[in-house]
Amino acid sequence: MELEGYPYIWLIVTFIVGFFLVRMGVGIWASRKVSDAADYIVAGRRLPIYMVGASVMATWFAAETLMGASSTGYQYGFQGVIFDPFGAAACLFLSGFFFTRMMRRARYLTVVDFFERRYGDKMTVFASIAQLMTYFVWTAAQFVAAGTIVNALFPDIPIGIGVMLVAIWVTGYTMLGGMLADTMLDFMQMFFTAGGMALIFFFVQGAVGGWEGITSITSTLYNPNPFTLLPDMAGEAGYLGYFGASGWMYWGAAWMAIGLGSVPTQDLFQRSMSARNESTAVWGTYLAGVLYLGFGILSPLVGIMMFKLDPNLANPDNVLVHAAITYVPPVLTAVFMAALASALMSTSDSSLLAGASVVTQNLFPLAGKKLDAVNEVKWTRIMVLVNGIIGVVIALYAQVIYELGVVAWTLLLVGLFVPFAFGMYWKKANQWGGVAAVVGGWGSWAILTWVTYKFGLFGEESTGLICSGGDLSLLTIFSDEWWCGFWDGVYIASFPAFLISLLLMVVVSLTTQKTDAPKPITDVDGKVMDNNPFHYLGIINIKDALRKMRPDEYDD
Repeated sequence: MELEGYPYIWLIVTFIVGFFLVRMGVGIWASRKVSDAADYIVAGRRLPIYMVGASVMATWFAAETLMGASSTGYQYGFQGVIFDPFGAAACLFLSGFFFTRMMRRARYLTVVDFFERRYGDKMTVFASIAQLMTYFVWTAAQFVAAGTIVNALFPDIPIGIGVMLVAIWVTGYTMLGGMLADTMLDFMQMFFTAGGMALIFFFVQGAVGGWEGITSITSTLYNPNPFTLLPDMAGEAGYLGYFGASGWMYWGAAWMAIGLGSVPTQDLFQRSMSARNESTAVWGTYLAGVLYLGFGILSPLVGIMMFKLDPNLANPDNVLVHAAITYVPPVLTAVFMAALASALMSTSDSSLLAGASVVTQNLFPLAGKKLDAVNEVKWTRIMVLVNGIIGVVIALYAQVIYELGVVAWTLLLVGLFVPFAFGMYWKKANQWGGVAAVVGGWGSWAILTWVTYKFGLFGEESTGLICSGGDLSLLTIFSDEWWCGFWDGVYIASFPAFLISLLLMVVVSLTTQKTDAPKPITDVDGKVMDNNPFHYLGIINIKDALRKMRPDEYDD
């Protein structure tokens, strides 16, 4: 971060400390409202539409998303941010239309509850492992980013110490207040983060010459057409430097990584399942999608405008902070920087709670450990602490934490999405088909990543060859060229791996119908749900989401 020598660091620190104190205060207050697991994990299922929408939006509107999208926009324009915000917004609309209504009607506490009731114990284990791996790494990513902010503000404090300080604070208030504290803080934080992003956009827009100045931009660092989402296969850019089949697979994977991979995630459905009724869950998710796309697109636009204003930035990763301290008044910059720190905490607390919920609600019962209402809350709080410790350990020792986060989300794409979607909409889906989809998706992804990096797919050049510029001697282990080729291979390989997961789901389910009869979908009480999945589409009257509910209408 470019804060060294900035004369108003004291103002930024003041606002950040204020945000920290408010978060702990809300956690203490919310802890007095918690009596059972439903209160702690899904806020008693009483959240109104504005809380659901704001909470989902704020959870995903993370600091590294803002900074990463602006940096990628500076380099590649809209083409480079398909992953986020465009894919992320698509995920919210798809979830609201196809999946949210059923999940809320079933009154699940975790997304793994669906896999357990639809498939059985084996899929419960696979789904739980996938969720935990994702949230361990995602939590660590937030801690690393937070430690970087602390180090930027106080250069004498190492990043590792900053990681631990922030982790202690975030883990502490999450243990106290659970989902109620989480959603209230998300609601407040959304205004600061989204509002701060809008202010930076308008100040930079003024500097670049208004809307005419924006529309006159004809290139970014690596892309001659900054406002297109399509690959430039006939030109010089391709898709992030890849052409032919590799370029199209990379482009498709960018849409699917979050667009589909983040559908079967605990932090998303935890908020939907906290809604006060089905209409609120569905329309709250739609609201989050609109908010996310509307404010999320501002970040890459700032990056594109900053390329016009300063095309020779030494470090494009810091373009958003550079824009703030260069073009925005100090007080507003301080508010935005504090909001960035708050966004990190918002994503961290959601990740901590999501992982802890899966352990106590799905893995404990599978191991034969039955808990009463009081002990459910106690052990969920303990698991929040355990998850926080694991996140700190990963943050301190992993050197490529952001890329590992990408791997975690893609792991859900190639493993869990197909069993989740087919389990809801295909009656013949069974447990062996689900297991084959997960294992086959993961296994083929690992193999194809190596093949893509080393040899290339479908006659295309390998990612290693492209990233090294044809000089294979540069591909020494863990060199920049090695990492470039490896992570590009991870993305490209996820596309065919997803198709393999889908194929295995269908073939294995059909060939094992007699030995593994498909189970119907049941709700949290074990009651068989309506067998017409189209009754769960997100086509529902918005009136129930907006009207005031009577106390007897809430379902616990």
